[in-house]
Amino acid sequence: MSADDGVPPGPATGGDGPGTTGRDQSGRVAGTDPERTGPTGIRWRDQAIAVGWLVLVWNLLWGEFTWGNLLGGLLVAGAVLVFFPLPPVTFAGRLRPRALLVFCVRFAVELVSASAHVARIAVQPGYRPRSAIIAVPLRVRTDLNLTLTAEVLSLVPGTLIVEVDRDAGILYVHVLDVRGPADLAACRERIHGVEERIVRAVGSDAELRRVRTEPVERGTEP
Repeated sequence: MSADDGVPPGPATGGDGPGTTGRDQSGRVAGTDPERTGPTGIRWRDQAIAVGWLVLVWNLLWGEFTWGNLLGGLLVAGAVLVFFPLPPVTFAGRLRPRALLVFCVRFAVELVSASAHVARIAVQPGYRPRSAIIAVPLRVRTDLNLTLTAEVLSLVPGTLIVEVDRDAGILYVHVLDVRGPADLAACRERIHGVEERIVRAVGSDAELRRVRTEPVERGTEP
């Protein structure tokens, strides 16, 4: 396995030393992103949505909707949110049906193409594919975009998320069957294409302008 060393792996650290948060020159805590935070009302809304989904899953696990299961789901959801808090993921974009349809069609095509490619590798006698781990910085570094892009890539055969640097907005992706720098560049271009289609489908206007105008970082080129 070969590793692309354009960007050093591992989570970014800031501040006065390892494990510290630190502050930048503006006084803001390093590692925080204004895009990940929002008004208190939005955070409460997100918490309420999370509770609703957890209660639904709890009732589905029991196989029936009863008042007892509803109460139990509320208690479990409350305990999960209190004792296992997750970073807030706020949806600030808007749904674009046409772009969402384009994303679904392209995803289906890539899914079939990647499955056929992996199947060919598996049955080809004597062929030993080379793999690599590449660092891909995303242009929209919100938690939602990181999550959606990572999930979509993980569903496609031949690509697997190894690590996510949340602060720097970098995905470390294991890719299968690469023969040289041209293949690595093609993989990065494909991943950025996935990110752009996701932003076009559900991103905000500001995020859409960013993926259209912000160039891809050259620090990770092979």
